[in-house]
Amino acid sequence: MFKFFRRLKTVVGSELNSMLDKAENPVKMLDQFMRDMESDIEEAEGAVAKQMANEKMVKRKANDAQAMVEKRQTQAQKAVDAGEDDLARRALEEKLESEKQAAALSESWERAKEDVDSLKVKLDEMKKEYREMKLKRDSLKARAETARTRAKMNRSLSSIGSDEAKQGFERMEEKVLEYEAEAETTEDMTENARTIDEQLAALEPNPVEQELAALKKKTSGDN
Repeated sequence: MFKFFRRLKTVVGSELNSMLDKAENPVKMLDQFMRDMESDIEEAEGAVAKQMANEKMVKRKANDAQAMVEKRQTQAQKAVDAGEDDLARRALEEKLESEKQAAALSESWERAKEDVDSLKVKLDEMKKEYREMKLKRDSLKARAETARTRAKMNRSLSSIGSDEAKQGFERMEEKVLEYEAEAETTEDMTENARTIDEQLAALEPNPVEQELAALKKKTSGDN
């Protein structure tokens, strides 16, 4: 019954704080503590149920003993009325014995009832603490998730604005400039080569003109 309260003391104490500091994932550890609490509550509920059953059993025995006292009292009176003194004595002896049993059982029942009431109070306290811890766990989980998201975004922003990233962009820009310069140089070389080819081609005689000149020469010779 008291294992839960020992653990709860650990939850709110420095020992848990130290464990959470060392834990790789504090949220998972908190989930485990909640599962432990649930297990303790189930155990406490079982103990309360058993104690309640015991209290009812003792109460029933106390009532039976008191009923026997009343029964033997009535029987003793009937025996006296009938002149049966010996029978009356036996009935009174059993009545006295039943009174002792009834008194003892009644005292036991009072203690059992107090135990049940006390256990119910503690069980209610356990459930209340569990609900409070559950709300706190849920809040911590949400805060942890927000913190992880913020940290991830901050790392990304830091990476984007870092000198390494800037240097990387500068190197890529230089490469692009080199490619552009190379392309322009290649285009100039191609253009120069084309111009030379065209000039040289102009120096070559035109086959059509050569044929025309030959025809004219032949015609002149025939005349």
